[in-house]
Amino acid sequence: MKISEVQAILKADMLCGESHLDRVIVGGGAADLMEDVLAAAAKGSILLTGVTTDHVIRTATIVGLGGIVIVRGKVPPPEFSDMAKSFDIPLMVTRYSLFVACGRLYMNGIRGLDGSW
Repeated sequence: MKISEVQAILKADMLCGESHLDRVIVGGGAADLMEDVLAAAAKGSILLTGVTTDHVIRTATIVGLGGIVIVRGKVPPPEFSDMAKSFDIPLMVTRYSLFVACGRLYMNGIRGLDGSW
């Protein structure tokens, strides 16, 4: 699934990374503890989270995530978006809750890659 499809399914607003709308997402997961992301995420997957600290961007960079979705309509601080942009990580915001956003992606074919997400 492409980033553009994720955006459409979640009715999300792109905060940065519009040039990567054709990037293929290989799987996905949800977490607010970045330790869980480090332990289970796969390169090229998408992270759904409600956390808007720099730890999310740093974790995404280490893992090689394909993108980040902030849930519940939270507007991240400008520094967060700027950091995502500097690391070239697509970042979007959806009004859906974490539960509903995950469900919508799952219903449309996004799966966790190793079962632990």
